[in-house]
Amino acid sequence: MTAGSESGRIAGNLMRFARVLRKAGLPVGPGRMLEAIGAVEAVGMENREDFYWTLHAVFVNRQDQRELFDQAFHIFWRNPRLLERMAGLTIPAPMDEQPAGHEEISRRVAEAMMDPADASQNNGESESEGETEFDASLTWSRGEVLTSRDFEKMSTAEMREARKAIARMRLPIMDVPTRRWRPDPAGARADMRASLRAAMRGGGDIIPLRKRKQQRRHPPLVILCDISGSMEVYSRMFLQFMHAITNDRDRVHTFLFGTRLTNITRHLRHRDVDLALDRVSGAVQDWAGGTRIGQCLHDFNRDWSRRVLGQGAVLLLISDGLDRDAGAGLGAEMQRLHMSCRRLIWLNPLLRYDAFEPRSLGVRAIMPHVDEFRPVHNLDSLKTLTEVLGQPGGRRKESMAKWREIAA
Repeated sequence: MTAGSESGRIAGNLMRFARVLRKAGLPVGPGRMLEAIGAVEAVGMENREDFYWTLHAVFVNRQDQRELFDQAFHIFWRNPRLLERMAGLTIPAPMDEQPAGHEEISRRVAEAMMDPADASQNNGESESEGETEFDASLTWSRGEVLTSRDFEKMSTAEMREARKAIARMRLPIMDVPTRRWRPDPAGARADMRASLRAAMRGGGDIIPLRKRKQQRRHPPLVILCDISGSMEVYSRMFLQFMHAITNDRDRVHTFLFGTRLTNITRHLRHRDVDLALDRVSGAVQDWAGGTRIGQCLHDFNRDWSRRVLGQGAVLLLISDGLDRDAGAGLGAEMQRLHMSCRRLIWLNPLLRYDAFEPRSLGVRAIMPHVDEFRPVHNLDSLKTLTEVLGQPGGRRKESMAKWREIAA
């Protein structure tokens, strides 16, 4: 085989691999393809690890793209272990037959690796069976299936539709009374100063009664989101949700934490969601790593609590409670956090399991200091959350007592 044919074959394979990445959701265009060919020609293909990181440097520019690229690379460039697991996706196996420590291949990668000829053949078979009648009395619409599907189980097309649905979400404004008053003829309280000033302007013969009413304004919203490895799939969708909320109302402050705390409020203010997420990816250094919840909350309480938790802020803590430090110092920091805000809502994806039990030390340390404990793993849960945030609410002593009893 000549050098020219060998080079053409490599370029063809790289082009097919780029198409797979694009189908899986990565932003791969002709420019990236040319860069990949040039990089491979410069580095060579003698060492598989060098080849992997060469393509990684070209095609991956955000933290949330690493897992998809890794799976697509090992499947496309023939890792037999992953090929067997991907083939197993076409035949659902009972849950009790799943091996221990089974790592599921992303549906987005599996669909991107499908041969279009196979898909067209399957479509042809379904068209040839068009005379079959179905009873639609117990079927669900696509929208209902999408809203109830777990983010972790979504395909590329479903995640695209989910992002569009999240972008359309609007947070109802929840007004709460403030300490300020404003003039109002129908107010329930007399404004003595304004009345006396009006009397002085009229010579004092008549004292017109001025009234005022208490101003109302929605409280600040503060979000603390866990971006550790166990939360990676969900944190991507939560960023879409946080971007939609940040651009829908004012006084929204967003922080990400893993092993360190990062304030991303300024980056999410950008209207373009793709540009905003790119800036967030560049600012965050500990994506998909470990979790030090206690230390990160300590940094927040020390540096940001007095700045953003004033005026009765509502705080959302998005985390699964799995702490690398085994909950060291977490209880004290949660207590201070809870005392500094109007309402603390803990959003935990693990609550989607009916058999969830607070066994982790981190979960046990957090539970006594929350006002509400809710699951957040699909569009339905996010929609419910927007409804909850739009309603007035405060401390719930009965729920706190319940969590204290469970944690004990």
